[in-house]
Amino acid sequence: MSTTLFRTIQPNQFTLVGTALFRRRRRSNFSVRCCGTQTTTTTQEAKQSSQSRIAPKNHGSNKLDEILRDYEAVIGIETHVQLSTFTKAFCSCPNNYGSHPNTSICPVCMGLPGALPVLSSKVVEFGVRLGLALNCDLSLKSKFDRKQYFYPDLPKGYQISQFDIPIASGGYVDVDIPLEFGGGHRRFGITRVHMEEDAGKLLHSDTGDYSQVDLNRAGVPLLEIVSEPDMRSGIEAAEYASEMQRIVRYLGVSNGNMQEGSLRCDVNVSIRPIGQAEFGTKVEIKNLNAFSAISRAIDFEITRQALLYNQGQADQIVCETRLWEEGAQKSVTMRKKEGLADYRYFPEPDLPEVILTQEYVDSIHSSLPELPEGKRRRYEAMGLGMQDVLFLANDVSVADFFDAVIGKGAEVKLAANWIMGDIAAYLKNENISINDVKLTPQELAELIAAIKDGTISGKIGKQILFELLAKGGTVQGMIKAKDLVQITDPAEIEKMVLKVVSENPKQLEQYRSGRTKLEGYFAGQVMKMSKGKANPGLLNKILLEKLNAKD
Repeated sequence: MSTTLFRTIQPNQFTLVGTALFRRRRRSNFSVRCCGTQTTTTTQEAKQSSQSRIAPKNHGSNKLDEILRDYEAVIGIETHVQLSTFTKAFCSCPNNYGSHPNTSICPVCMGLPGALPVLSSKVVEFGVRLGLALNCDLSLKSKFDRKQYFYPDLPKGYQISQFDIPIASGGYVDVDIPLEFGGGHRRFGITRVHMEEDAGKLLHSDTGDYSQVDLNRAGVPLLEIVSEPDMRSGIEAAEYASEMQRIVRYLGVSNGNMQEGSLRCDVNVSIRPIGQAEFGTKVEIKNLNAFSAISRAIDFEITRQALLYNQGQADQIVCETRLWEEGAQKSVTMRKKEGLADYRYFPEPDLPEVILTQEYVDSIHSSLPELPEGKRRRYEAMGLGMQDVLFLANDVSVADFFDAVIGKGAEVKLAANWIMGDIAAYLKNENISINDVKLTPQELAELIAAIKDGTISGKIGKQILFELLAKGGTVQGMIKAKDLVQITDPAEIEKMVLKVVSENPKQLEQYRSGRTKLEGYFAGQVMKMSKGKANPGLLNKILLEKLNAKD
């Protein structure tokens, strides 16, 4: 069988890149030394450790709602985060997504005899950053292990990972559930965060007769985040995964792009009758790369398992790994689930123990940015509603832009409205990010101030906004160059109103006979005459006086 397997795997342009096998030691605040004895402990699934203040509603089918009256789902997630380092975890090959197959490889990541791994200090730094951000306890002394599981796209035949002593453990993350899914605040436990390497990638032929191997991804550094089994619905799991993406992006440790595989989720799902303390049989759904897929796959699995329970076939729920078929909207069996014994972990003999100093940890802790949860609570304290809070804090670039605008003196709610409304629509239509626009926070604050103090109208403000977004410039310069200052002289506005009314006697007669909606017609004509510069409030007041005058 092994002979057949290897015959079907064909190398795709294997190219040996002339890269140094040893990298120069960098000065840092952590040291490494050889590991002595092995600690043999295993991580056990903990019972649910947190409760929701407001239980999120299930927005699935009526069938799922009915099921959840009798059964409770228990869900945990393993999140694999590909790190944004310049090099791979244990060699100096570039960590380049999308490069031509097998052009970023060397004897180390190919597992050739005699090639020894050298740990990148950046991987450790990112592990500490993420561990601190997830409120974990850090292991000042951790080690690497060999996971002896056959990967056809990892040539050395094992994965370098961390087993019994991960770099971080025992943390939690706080998540706000969106209002459309019931709202509420949830805290989910984090079992562990550990460092490991990624495997390569198999490129399967259309006929299925053979597979090619691209080893560019082999050895790319990963952080795996293992949650406690604290989630109870597909919505909660999807929101947890979304928060993980936000956190790694805020920290700058990963781009978190699921479509590139930079963030991948394996979900573990079991159900149990309401009131039962013991967990049911756990089923894993592998490699989910979209938040919507996470929610749908979990809901499908809950339904599948509940139907087996109801049919008296609970024994057919086995510990297995399943794949989610997006087209068919169902999960299918991939393989029976391996146990710890199948991986045959043992300490990695070619890598020394990782020792962190408290000084090193403290320096990283002091450099952490404000995280999504902190921003949400701060925005709430400013008086913003939850919908505004979730939108603004979702993207770190948008949050930074908003903070800069209010830092220039703009009113909080007005700044939020402009960013969430016209600016967000522009970004969506142009398919760009807020970092790509020409508008600066200073000019948005100036624009808001100019509208608020009556210098320009809101309508003119929108015209200026779109030009600033596309071309840049200054608000004051544009107002002056285009003579956009709002007309606030009552006499001048009255003169225009009287002219429009006198030129439209038929519409005036209709208005005075009861068709009061024609007020909008008259206001539009005055605005057209003033080139949009008449003060709307003053215009409406004078217009009503003239339209309703007895003479």
